[in-house]
Parts: sequence; structure tokens; C-alpha cells
Amino acid sequence: MDIEEIIRKYALKNAYDYGQASPGAVAGKVVAEFPEAKSNMKEVMQKINKIVDEINKMKKPEIEKELAKYSFEKKEEKKKTIILPDAAEGAVVTRFPPEPNGYPHIGHAKAVFLDYESAKSYNGKMLLRFDDTNPKKEKQEYVDAIKESLRWLGIEWEKETYTSDYITILYGFAEKLISLGKAYVCLCEQDEIKENRRRMKECAHRKQSVQKNIELWTEMLAGKFEEGEAILRYKGDMGAENTVMRDPTLFRIIKWQHYRQKNKYAVWPSYDFEAPILDSIEGVTHAMRSKEYELREAIYYAILDDLGLRKPILIHFARLSIKNAPISKRLLTPLVLEKKVLGWDDPRLPTLAGLRKRGILPEAIKNFVLRFGLGKAESEPGWEILLSENRKLLDPSAKRFFFVKNPVLLEVENSKPQTILLKEHPNLEKRTRVFNVSSQFYIQHDDAKNIKIGEKIRLKDLFNIEVLEKTKEKLKAKVVETNEMPRLKIQWLPKAEVFPCRVFVPGDLLTEDGKYNKNSLKVDEGYCEKNVEVLSVGDIVQFERYGFCRLDKKQKEMEFIYSC
Repeated sequence: MDIEEIIRKYALKNAYDYGQASPGAVAGKVVAEFPEAKSNMKEVMQKINKIVDEINKMKKPEIEKELAKYSFEKKEEKKKTIILPDAAEGAVVTRFPPEPNGYPHIGHAKAVFLDYESAKSYNGKMLLRFDDTNPKKEKQEYVDAIKESLRWLGIEWEKETYTSDYITILYGFAEKLISLGKAYVCLCEQDEIKENRRRMKECAHRKQSVQKNIELWTEMLAGKFEEGEAILRYKGDMGAENTVMRDPTLFRIIKWQHYRQKNKYAVWPSYDFEAPILDSIEGVTHAMRSKEYELREAIYYAILDDLGLRKPILIHFARLSIKNAPISKRLLTPLVLEKKVLGWDDPRLPTLAGLRKRGILPEAIKNFVLRFGLGKAESEPGWEILLSENRKLLDPSAKRFFFVKNPVLLEVENSKPQTILLKEHPNLEKRTRVFNVSSQFYIQHDDAKNIKIGEKIRLKDLFNIEVLEKTKEKLKAKVVETNEMPRLKIQWLPKAEVFPCRVFVPGDLLTEDGKYNKNSLKVDEGYCEKNVEVLSVGDIVQFERYGFCRLDKKQKEMEFIYSC
């Protein structure tokens, strides 16, 4: 559509809606659809005025007839999922700042979805910043895992940055604080610092001259101190009720090879120092973080005030964890290293890799974490809320298959060979699967043990039988006609068309008293129908009367993980 057609389209719409077309209103619509028009607005406005004059002379039926030739996208007004204070449409910038010292978990999912959905709600953008200033704990492996998990969740970030790339800039801001008399180099022992902070007592180094602090700072950067021998501290208020303001650490010495910067630096900033500065210089408008940092708001704004930097709005929210599933790296890492779990993607773990392996959908995670919003009330729900969200999403489309756990042989003496078709899904008529049935079947041990001789039962979706004989190894029965549907309906598989199958069923990894639960992963063994051959690893299906399961390994014996 050329520029004149676009003008005509919006002039007709404006005239139809308001009786007369307005050149100014039409111009706004034209530029929105055809931004190139801004490069020659003088000529464009001449065309707009001419077409508007022409259309304003037309009668309404004529305008209506002309307008019918054009289509308009209906823009539904998006309801804001998250309300931010002092937020301007199109100007909101949030950031997700994970430390790459482990695999991301459900708590990270809450944080990133709050950041991401808040920005989207205002047509803004979200930055991804890796807070990588502790060389002893951080790895490229964790950076990659975080990015992979975010992409899997459907998160798109505007820009990717690394705090460690800003170190020289942060050194400059540190020197400015020193020159302003707002920071000093402390040579006290760690225990002495801790005791002085407890007693609200200033140390001798606090009274050092600016020149002396610059000299010591220069020596720190030159590598003349070892770890723990010198730190740069903020000159706060040693008598403050808020312990955060009792001269917190701004920089410390860590002589360890960094995964990204190698051995380039040995003096590293604390989170208290780098977070406010980078939030400010990267253009963040709303900085969201868990409420454990709430007391640190004072140091956040104090540093920005001292440096004369723009102040973002801080928003605090409650952390999220799942009952009896550890999210703390202090608990998670030993479980992985001691091989008490199968890795960071163990389906018992609340890591995003573990949830993915368990067949939890990204949308289910999003729905689950956002229900808690920006509130500050602590929450530690069990798995069921998340699993319920997942079931709702899987149920409309997941293929249905039969699985028989702990199989027992069933012989039906008068069952004739036949081919039957069963639906792949109850609501999708055209999708079917084939069974070749004869006289031998497998049924579940739990069903078999409860069946009595002479009892009539229903083989689900097949026919009714009457049990004639029963031993521990097998049952014998015959096909019967009944006027009433038998009370018991059981799962079955034709003996000749099965696949050996194992289903790993994750449970709570921790007991109620916080100890490792060695029985948290059980295995259900049996057979699944041969039709599972069509599946690919990662597919999630429903084993009827059992649950939704994700195919994890496809080999001679199929391995599934129970999802929900």
C-alpha cells in the first residue's frame, strides 16, 4: 500500500468515527504505520490536507462504502499483569542479574518473569546482566545453563552484559568515593571488623587522610596485599541501627582466575557497590530484587547520592521455593557432587533443568510463579500447585497410551484375533492407534490381586470378561455379555505388542526435617504399548489411568519420567 492509500485509509476512518477527518489525527496514524513518512513530513502533510479536504466533502454512506475496502488490525488493550510505581509507557527498563554460580531454579524463574513481564506490560525492555564478581564460584557452564533456561522459558532480553566487563569503570567510581572522603581502605583482621561492627565502634583506618587511602587503594590494585589483608569500605554510620550502614565492604581482594577475565583483576566489587552503579548507568528504571535485600536499600541510594548518579526505583518481593525441594546452592551443590541426585537436571530438583526433564512446561512455570506477584508474603507451596498448572496445559493435546505396571498374564479363552482402533486423544477423532488383539493380555498386578474368581470386569475400551481361574502367575477368563457395566474397569495390553518400560517417579527430595530422602525416586516397571515407537525423546504423553510422563530415553527399554 502506497503512502496515499495509507492516508486515505485513515482519513476515511477518522471521518467515519468523528464526522470530520482531522489532518493532525490522520498524520499520527500514517506515521505509526509508515515511519518513513517522517523523513519528508512537509510533502506528506500536503497530501494529507488534500485527501482530508476531499473526504470531508463526502457524505457518510459514501465514506462507509469506501471504508469497507480497508481492513484494520484490532488492537486489544493489554491489561497490565504487573503494576509498577511511576512507570511510563515505553520507558520501563528492568534487569535480571543472576550470579553464574549454579544452575537456575524456580526462585530464579519468579524473579526473571517479574522482570520480564513488568517490562512487557509497559512496552519496555529487560536487560540480562551476569553478576560475575566472585571468581571462586562462577563458571561459563553456569552462564550457558542460565541462558539456555531463559530461552526455554521464552524470555527475550534486550541486551546481555557482564559486571566483570565494567571493573575498570567501577574502579573509577571507587576512586571518586575515596576522593570525596566517603570510602577508606581498612587493614583490620576480619574478626576485628566483625566485632567493631557489632559494637558500633570505628577503627583507626576510618580516620586516614584521603591521600593515604588513595595510596593504599593503589597498592591494592597493584597486588601488594593478599586476600583478607585489605578491603575498601564505605564510610557510613557505625552507630546506625541498620547494620548494613556500618561501613560495609565495597571491594575485596580475590586472587583467583576468573572464568571470563582470567587473571586480569584481583580486586573485586561487592554487590552493594556494583548493583546501584550499574543499574543507574545501564538505564534501569525499576530494579526488582528479593526482600532479603530490603535493608540494603539504604546503602544502594547512599552510593548513588554520593556519586551524583540517577536513582532507579527499587522494588522488593518475597522469594519463592517449593516445600521439601532445596533451592539453596549450599544444599544443592553437595547433593550433586555426592551423586545423591542424577545431576543438576534431576527431576526431583526445583532447578529449571530438572523441571524441564520432568516435563513441566514453561507456561506452567510462568503461571505458577506469577500468581505470587510482587507481594512480600513468604511462600513455600508444595509441588501440587505447579503440577496442577502443568496438567491443565497438557490435557488438551497429550497423546494417550496404555502402560501396565508390574504385569500379570491374562488368558481369555474365547477371545478371537481382531484389530481394533483406539483414539490417541478423547477429543481428536481422526488420530487413532492400532491394536492387534488375540487371547493373551497383560494386566496390572494391583488390579489382578483384587479380582475374585467369578467376577465380571471390563477390559477398558475392549470387552467384558469373567474370571475363571487365578494364580499368582496368571488369570484365566472368558468373554461375556452383560446387561450392566462391570464395576471394575482395568488397563490391559496385548501380550504380543508391548515394549519393556520403566517410569521414574520423583518424590520429595527432603524429608519434613530437612534431611535427604533416599527413597525420593522410585521406579515403576512394566510394559507400554508398542505404539510408543512413534515418540521422540522429550515428548510428553498420558499413560491412561496413570499420569502424564515425558520420554527420557528411547532404546530397547523405554524410559519415562513421571510428570504429573
